[in-house]
Amino acid sequence: MRVRTSSKGNYFGLCFILTVGLSACMSTGHVPIATNEPEAPVAASKSPPAPPSKSVSPDTGEARAGYHVVAAGETLYSIAWRYGRDYRDVARWNRIYKPYVIHPGQRVRLTPPKINTTPQHAAAKKTTTHPKPARTHPPVKPKESTSKAKKKTQSGPISWQWPAKGSLFKSNSLFAERGLDITGRFGEAISAAAPGQVVYSGGGLIGYGKLIIIKHSETYLSAYAHNSKVLVKEGDRVRTGQHIASMGRGTNGQAMLHFEIRQNGKPVDPLRYLPKRQL
Repeated sequence: MRVRTSSKGNYFGLCFILTVGLSACMSTGHVPIATNEPEAPVAASKSPPAPPSKSVSPDTGEARAGYHVVAAGETLYSIAWRYGRDYRDVARWNRIYKPYVIHPGQRVRLTPPKINTTPQHAAAKKTTTHPKPARTHPPVKPKESTSKAKKKTQSGPISWQWPAKGSLFKSNSLFAERGLDITGRFGEAISAAAPGQVVYSGGGLIGYGKLIIIKHSETYLSAYAHNSKVLVKEGDRVRTGQHIASMGRGTNGQAMLHFEIRQNGKPVDPLRYLPKRQL
């Protein structure tokens, strides 16, 4: 026998089913949604960008803290020149000995250490050691080698000459206060102002372009900047008047040579040393 149900009964039955289903969904906290599409993969959370690598500039950062980080191509002489220091002082502060070899990445102190660098145990050991008995015969002093004796006799006043022909150029640059700007023709010969040894040849000093530094004695250095072509390398011995470079252009675009003389690391007026001439 078939039981008939009224449309009104179907309506109440459907409402009952929907009410139960909605209650179940609310108890779980979400409503399931049927879909035939595959689930999209959850995007991985992006990690915060890595901080930029620290780039130490010779004129900032480490330099303000009294140090310079050696870059490729730099020498102890060029670093001392940059900061107006005597290369011998910089070497002593960092316990760098002749021939003053330094390496890229090395931290070079630019100021004297404030504390005694002698280890305490070494100082204590030094105070507790017993004095050696006096010698009965004075030690025989070895004779100086001929080369050293010859080197001593050659030391003395330096005979300077002009490194280039041309006129003096009045520049507003700070570098002009440290030396002379000599104008000329592009490619003109630049000569060594005195005999010595090349201790720097490169372009690592900002504002100097292609630069040559020559050591003439333990006291005096000279520099030749804004060269278009360099004809000598570090370690070369040069004589007075030797062609060492070709004139380039300064920061203002004019053909010129910037020439400096340093005494114990400090700039001096080259006109006090160069012979007088009509410019």
